[in-house]
Amino acid sequence: MLDKLITYLYDSNADLPSHADFYYEVIKEIELYFISPQIYSLLKEKGKLGNTPLFFQTRLKQKYQETIYQNLFIKNQTDHIVRKFEEEQIEVIPLKGVYFAEKYFGHIGARGTSDIDILVKRKDINKATEAVKSMNFEIEEEFIPSHFHSSFSKEIPGSAIPLTVEIHWDILKEKTANFNIQEFWDQAVSLEGFQFVKALSDYHTFYMICLHGWRHNLDSPKHFLDIIQMIDVVKDQISYRTLFKDAKRHQTYKRMVRTLSIVYSQYSMLDDIKELSSIENQYKFKGSISSILAQEKKGIKKYFTFMDYQFLSYDSIWHNLSEMRRWLLPNRFEVTSQLKETSRQHSYFYSLFILYKQRCDSVVKALWS
Repeated sequence: MLDKLITYLYDSNADLPSHADFYYEVIKEIELYFISPQIYSLLKEKGKLGNTPLFFQTRLKQKYQETIYQNLFIKNQTDHIVRKFEEEQIEVIPLKGVYFAEKYFGHIGARGTSDIDILVKRKDINKATEAVKSMNFEIEEEFIPSHFHSSFSKEIPGSAIPLTVEIHWDILKEKTANFNIQEFWDQAVSLEGFQFVKALSDYHTFYMICLHGWRHNLDSPKHFLDIIQMIDVVKDQISYRTLFKDAKRHQTYKRMVRTLSIVYSQYSMLDDIKELSSIENQYKFKGSISSILAQEKKGIKKYFTFMDYQFLSYDSIWHNLSEMRRWLLPNRFEVTSQLKETSRQHSYFYSLFILYKQRCDSVVKALWS
């Protein structure tokens, strides 16, 4: 049902069912995936909100208003951080978050966010870390080897969930591509009133959003919406020919193809907005988003999907082997994270044994489900 509603948002020829049952069911999916703000703001922007039942509008508006209050606080904190970086003369690019919501969804409350992501240059990691810590983000998460960000949090009065800042110096794991983040910096432009605070170009924002969706294996409609909304907003400002040419050079081509072809196969109206060539449109899925996501969470299909995503998304055999090695012999942090235990609770080899056992039990369970 959700795919019908999303299609209606972007296809002027699409109609919605008039019966109330549709809206009672689709609101459950919307709230399950925390996308009420996107749906509400897009319906309102496109003048289609009044075509939906009043109870549906009320539910969406309530979540939208809650998101506004949360995002206003996060924007205030983000603004403080970027001003601090400007004072310290540290180049920084805010990623996704409230700035992304404002620019591509049209309003600060149009897309929920829960943390702050910033990109810095590798040479400035220590300076950036000190700057963030000086603003009371002192709870440091354990560093993950081969990852491309570190996380710092601070307690928020009246909230059970701390606010987290992720300091990125790249957008991909090491040894998984032939990618140089400097290309993103070269085309970034300073925000108005700043010299050191910059914004990604539309092109590199889209590139990042596609890779972000891939990294999460498109496991939520919010990833589809981010990509669809960017396509609708930027349209011909982005050349797919350039995108895939760069992706081949970066060795991210399979990831880009997989992501965009899945999105396009699910939403055929996208070809009317911006056509994707048949060469890149290789993945064909039938059924709704919810049915696809449900199938991928159970049964043996889950493991075929996982194998395709985890080990066959890389352009280089060496990148495939590197990722396979990392999965077979994960580092201590990755092992304990998957087991949801503290790093010192058991020895590394014992924890690894438990992880293998869990994986085997999960496969057996899937075979019999």
